[in-house]
Amino acid sequence: MSKVKTITMALGGFLAGALITLHLPALAEKENAKVGLPIEELRTFAEVYNAVKQGYVEPVEDKKMIANAISGMLSNLDPHSTYLDADAFKDLQVGTQGEFGGLGIEVGMEDGLVKVVSPIEDTPAFRAGLKAGDLIFKLDDTPVKGLTLNDAVKRMRGKPKTPIKLSIIRKGETKPIEVTLIREVIKVQSVKSKLVEPGYGWVRITQFQETTGTSLVKHLGDLYKQGGLKGLVLDLRNDPGGLLNGAVGVSAAFLPANAKVVSTDGRTEDAKQEFLARPSDYLRGSKEDYLKGLPAEVKKVPMVVLVNSGSASASEIVAGALQDHKRAVILGTQTFGKGSVQTVLPLPGNTAIKLTTARYYTPSGRSIQAKGIVPDIVVEETANGTHNTGARIREADLERHLNNDREAEAPKEAPKPEAKPEVKAAPKPPAKPGKGGDKKDETEEDSPQRIEYAGKNDYQFAQALNLLKGLQIMQNKVQ
Repeated sequence: MSKVKTITMALGGFLAGALITLHLPALAEKENAKVGLPIEELRTFAEVYNAVKQGYVEPVEDKKMIANAISGMLSNLDPHSTYLDADAFKDLQVGTQGEFGGLGIEVGMEDGLVKVVSPIEDTPAFRAGLKAGDLIFKLDDTPVKGLTLNDAVKRMRGKPKTPIKLSIIRKGETKPIEVTLIREVIKVQSVKSKLVEPGYGWVRITQFQETTGTSLVKHLGDLYKQGGLKGLVLDLRNDPGGLLNGAVGVSAAFLPANAKVVSTDGRTEDAKQEFLARPSDYLRGSKEDYLKGLPAEVKKVPMVVLVNSGSASASEIVAGALQDHKRAVILGTQTFGKGSVQTVLPLPGNTAIKLTTARYYTPSGRSIQAKGIVPDIVVEETANGTHNTGARIREADLERHLNNDREAEAPKEAPKPEAKPEVKAAPKPPAKPGKGGDKKDETEEDSPQRIEYAGKNDYQFAQALNLLKGLQIMQNKVQ
């Protein structure tokens, strides 16, 4: 398997796909960071700089050379440290508020081609049917080979209502696929919910933004207005993460006051922190505590948390906290394994760097880095096995990823826990006669159609609901 160099991005701006702290600290010298400069190495750098400046076939601006040098220095550290030019820095700030321009896909780079990591719900890319693992080899008439990932992303950005044609290689397809997308302003709805049947609710978090905690309280309140809940499914599948305080706030909604949610550890003193289920750790600034409006029953309602290989960073913090405190059953497949924190440091000229400054740990001290969360009950995406998960990449697949400092990295596919009962697949309905004669009828598991979350063809959700009903029966027996 080829190594993948990836930057979690939205076309039109950086997604909050990495766990980031967006307090934007100044670049001040820290007492422990005062080190001597490597004079010999800097002299070599100056000689190379001068050689390029004087002898390169075409003149290169100083500003561009310095920016490229900074970008190269950061990108060779780990997959999540990066240089943000003025446009990217602005997009990052706007993206954490849930609105940015573009196509709506998270992308990486593999073998010189742009690889789709995941399309974002309710965006042009999602509606056009782009899939994880798709390789984009041409943008309009421009080949992707030879472009950097940033260059490719900039070409895919543009004014809303303007078209761009993507030429795609897809596993299993014999011919390239061409699709024309219309750029638009991407508005990511952070929280979605519905009452799936009397007494059972579903809440989905698509991305952790500034408003995620407030939106969660509103959606939970709306569910309880429709009657008491016997069970709740918290859906974190394909949630790439986002803001740290958002993850702490969501965890605090379901945990007792002052319960430990997550800790971080790095080289500097301000990288060594603990975050508890308390307002001072999930509110930014002097805001009113949005969790005050939560129904009291939320703290005790039986819960199942759905995760998969697309659940990363902040979503792994929530799943890990609820798992360690035995507040919810985690169901699905092994998560992405993004267990590091990026701090955004502003630079002159409205630019910035996003620098990996710490690893984070679950309340029991587990490191998620390059390992992920292993569910309590492993349930694949369909009754017949995984669906399009072969194209999924995880943190451990990324070139130069940080190692797990607490334990050995898990294998790419975690084994199913033997001590847990396997959730049985529902019996299949009898096949309906069709035009195929002897050909096998296409079932929901085999269908290439995209799974609708909490819909009729969502196998993992169906099993989560069955488990909640079983828990309710056992709870009633105990009572």
